[in-house]
Amino acid sequence: MTRLWLVNLETIPYADALALQHRIVEARKRGALNDTLLLLEHPPVFTLGRNATEANIIAPPEFLEQQGIQVFRVERGGDVTYHGPGQLVGYPILDLHNYRLDVGWFVRSLEEMLIRVVRDFGIAGKRIDKLVGAWVDTPTGEAKVAQIGARIEQWITYHGFALNVDPNMAHFDLIVPCGIADKAVTSLRRVLNHPIEMRAVRERVAARFGEVFGAEMIELSRDELFAQLEVV
Repeated sequence: MTRLWLVNLETIPYADALALQHRIVEARKRGALNDTLLLLEHPPVFTLGRNATEANIIAPPEFLEQQGIQVFRVERGGDVTYHGPGQLVGYPILDLHNYRLDVGWFVRSLEEMLIRVVRDFGIAGKRIDKLVGAWVDTPTGEAKVAQIGARIEQWITYHGFALNVDPNMAHFDLIVPCGIADKAVTSLRRVLNHPIEMRAVRERVAARFGEVFGAEMIELSRDELFAQLEVV
């Protein structure tokens, strides 16, 4: 069974998390460090994937600045998405040589993990053919509850997934989420109509991630992770 480090971080700026991912990825390419799953939240930010259309950010730059929402173009796949407080973001940095050398399998495994997580909270999640992510049925139609956007270099994964627990849903109205104009976005809070503790969601994500990927989850603190990075 693969040993996988689980690192629970707090709310950290997107740029800092991206830089941290790059450090871990470079170490992982050299065969240093263990596979790692970072769980965290971000201040409000829109990110654009490699082939994203900037027109899918509907709000003007001046308004985004007033709202304190940053914009980043990054190397992951997918279009525009939102990250913010109340959304659990996961960055799995894995060497797929330890699993399967199959990009489709990796994405489907993330979907399966997320579907199992929402099921743990009494929600029937599902896939939609030809669309990526975890979806739920709502009274107004199908809605995305979790986004996935990954990057794989030399079979090392990074970027990852975002599960909408209880974010500011109005911020999604400022974009065309994932470039999909005819599908809504929702959250666990909105579906269940009651709050959920983020701590409980982190615990379920860690458990289901280990289950789906067949990994032994070993929790490291932030300081322990940075100490490991200093010696590789």
